[in-house]
Amino acid sequence: MNLKYKFKNSELLERALTHASKSEKNYERLEFLGDSILDFLVGEYFFKNCSDDEGKLTVLRSHYVSENYLANVFDLLEIEKDVKLGKSYQGKLSKAIKGDIVEALLGAIYLDAKNNGIEEARNFILENFALDTYKNIVNDNYKSQLQELVQGSFKCKMQYVTEPISNGFISSFYLDEDKISSATGQSKLEAEQKAAKKAINKLFLINKI
Repeated sequence: MNLKYKFKNSELLERALTHASKSEKNYERLEFLGDSILDFLVGEYFFKNCSDDEGKLTVLRSHYVSENYLANVFDLLEIEKDVKLGKSYQGKLSKAIKGDIVEALLGAIYLDAKNNGIEEARNFILENFALDTYKNIVNDNYKSQLQELVQGSFKCKMQYVTEPISNGFISSFYLDEDKISSATGQSKLEAEQKAAKKAINKLFLINKI
């Protein structure tokens, strides 16, 4: 296990690494707490260290708290062999579970450190999330970015209407009944990603993504 923080209460660490298939004393409540702490501390970092506007800050945060990124952090921590699974769980750990465990570890650290909880949680993130490399990231999952931005700014229903055309697909992105953007692509996913990118630029005036 490549975890620098030393737990005073080993039961918290054990719980953070225990899947629901193994025990009722599992990581789910810790993951709930850790998720909130992660959003706050990553947002705090970019507020203090990045001069971009709110929309770009939200995109940056969504990258570092995404399921894919958390799964990478999990792998770097080298904790897969320490995860406790029940016999009913078959196959390799999913990215979702890996991400949940990282958030659970963060929640466990916060509780274990007590009065220094937020500081130790912050240290864990700074040590393992490489937030200072944000200028080098290329996040081209525009659908994911758009979902994060819309959920944080509007109370609207989002949907893509994607249809085949002679040379591929055309996709339109809607908020409620309002069409925000349209784009074409050779595949359904390409068309939707392009429509999402246009919607981000239109709704949040983020042109350099």
